[in-house]
Amino acid sequence: MQNASNSVIQPAGFYIVALSSMSYSNIYVMFLTVLYVITVMCNVFLITIIFYDHRLHVPKFMAVGNLALVDLVLSTSLVPGMIKTYILLDNFVPFNLCLVQMYTYYTFLSLEPLSLCILSYDRFIVICFPLRQESINTNTRMAYIISAVWFFVSTTTLCCTSSIPTLSFCGSLNVNSYFCDYAPVLRLACSDTTSQWNCATALTILFITIPFIFIFSTYMGILTAVFRMKNNQSRYKALATCTEHLILVALFFIPIFIIFNLGFFGIIINPHIRTVCLSFSSLLTPCVNPILYSLKTKEIQRRLHSLLTRRLSVHPLKNAH
Repeated sequence: MQNASNSVIQPAGFYIVALSSMSYSNIYVMFLTVLYVITVMCNVFLITIIFYDHRLHVPKFMAVGNLALVDLVLSTSLVPGMIKTYILLDNFVPFNLCLVQMYTYYTFLSLEPLSLCILSYDRFIVICFPLRQESINTNTRMAYIISAVWFFVSTTTLCCTSSIPTLSFCGSLNVNSYFCDYAPVLRLACSDTTSQWNCATALTILFITIPFIFIFSTYMGILTAVFRMKNNQSRYKALATCTEHLILVALFFIPIFIIFNLGFFGIIINPHIRTVCLSFSSLLTPCVNPILYSLKTKEIQRRLHSLLTRRLSVHPLKNAH
């Protein structure tokens, strides 16, 4: 369909084709669907516990709840579309719906590393300023930080995705990705996309490289503070509180750095392997995050134990009547 006012050729939609030629693509998507169901259950459970238990209304668990919400929306932006495409065999995505999926995915993908930054900031304050942590990192300040991050990311990613309708698409409409992906869609445009590629490069540096440098810097500060501790037990306790966060950081950043660095050095990766790796890593992190914080964090364990004990103690009374 052509917009006569500015001669922009805008298609009705796009066709998602990345996994179509891959063997057993339906089984792989079903596996991701199971992963998605676990993700939803675990993240909703974690958000519910944090929301209803006033003892968890502290900066650390505000940051944990924020990460759980980001994970929930990030995985939801991918899996329902993949089910429609590869299990229901309907790979057509209308143009406007494509933009919505693109915007949602990249907004919450960008929020993921920044949410990890917020958690590293919390650990840095707790370990490096133990006597002043309550005055430095208050609930109000954490709420301001989270709100500012959400506002900044949502407006910044909107600038990139809102430029897609200004492009003309006069050739193939097959998007070589597992969803309505920004870069593969740009490659289909037959007009100048220099500004869009510059925007994508800037956002990659802003939301991947800078958060990684920030997290690395905070952990250098944490390690410095830990090695100044004279008591070995205090050292172990301080490092133990960072274990879950470091695992999350590794799960998120390592696949991204490996895949993009291989591409940067000109090493050709099989497109199917790249698609599987990126889709799996995009959904594995949201699934693992709540499990780590639910099973390894003592505060969550105590609240879960308290909840179960209360429920079990109520049922015998009901049975007695």
